[in-house]
Amino acid sequence: MQDLSNVDASNVDPSLTSYGYIPNRTVAYIFLVLFALSTVLHLGQGVWFRKWWVIPTIVLAGGLETAGWAGRLWSSYRPLASDPYMLQIVCTILGPTPLLAANFIIFGELISIMGPIYSRLAPRLYSRVFLSCDIISLIVQGAGGGIAASADDHDGAELGGNIMLGGIIFQLVVIVVYTTLSAEFFWRYATDHPVSSKLPGNARDSQSTLSTHTMRGELSGRSRLMVGALCFNLLVLFIRAIYRTIELSDGWNGRIITTEVYFNVLDGAMVVLAIYTFNIVHPGLLPTAKTAKPEDKEMNSTPLMQSVV
Repeated sequence: MQDLSNVDASNVDPSLTSYGYIPNRTVAYIFLVLFALSTVLHLGQGVWFRKWWVIPTIVLAGGLETAGWAGRLWSSYRPLASDPYMLQIVCTILGPTPLLAANFIIFGELISIMGPIYSRLAPRLYSRVFLSCDIISLIVQGAGGGIAASADDHDGAELGGNIMLGGIIFQLVVIVVYTTLSAEFFWRYATDHPVSSKLPGNARDSQSTLSTHTMRGELSGRSRLMVGALCFNLLVLFIRAIYRTIELSDGWNGRIITTEVYFNVLDGAMVVLAIYTFNIVHPGLLPTAKTAKPEDKEMNSTPLMQSVV
């Protein structure tokens, strides 16, 4: 049997490829460069700000996306080869998951700054719960991607696709729950309406609201920027997750997955916006114990804050 993996793209009918089209070479180069540049910048920023958690989250996400788009670029030259196709399936499916994990970690830091009394969960608990869910989603999507990419028949590909779909739907549910809890936190902070269970007994009296001021952190200009960046990052990742859910529900031969522009705009572009958001508004800009304003230090030094965090 003739080996078609090295057949040049100019001699291939696009409908015969696993994609249903031949990936646009220029677009693949653009996304490859964008993701590679952002990844290198994030690595440098993480080291500079000593935010080491950036490496297994944002940098990992950038590396996966870079590899995925390298696979698509490879496919633009050898559209019938299976290796680049498998590479881009697995990497572009998994890539945004560590990026979402960074969102959870940053939100936990914002809670510590603004005031845990406005949050139903302690900052560290947010990270533990949602990061655990993120890891589960990552494992399920990775397993599904591996099965789909290595399948020798349609049934195997469908099984892998359904497993990936389950992982993405689970991730979508996690995003919705996380968004609901974070929206409640920001509403409570804006209206100065703490969660009653987080207040000392004497502060639950409506006439003792002055005591909550020492538990409320000041939202500095940098923190405001970070809140905006966090919301935008979550929005574009949510759009991408919805697209992926619809795409996989439509099947491997469906109109959505075989239309390149949908993937470029609703996956590639969304993840580019998400990852560059944290390049521009980096979590290293958030105040820490050494850089926080006096109000923030007072908040974090209270016994209540130490017990909650």
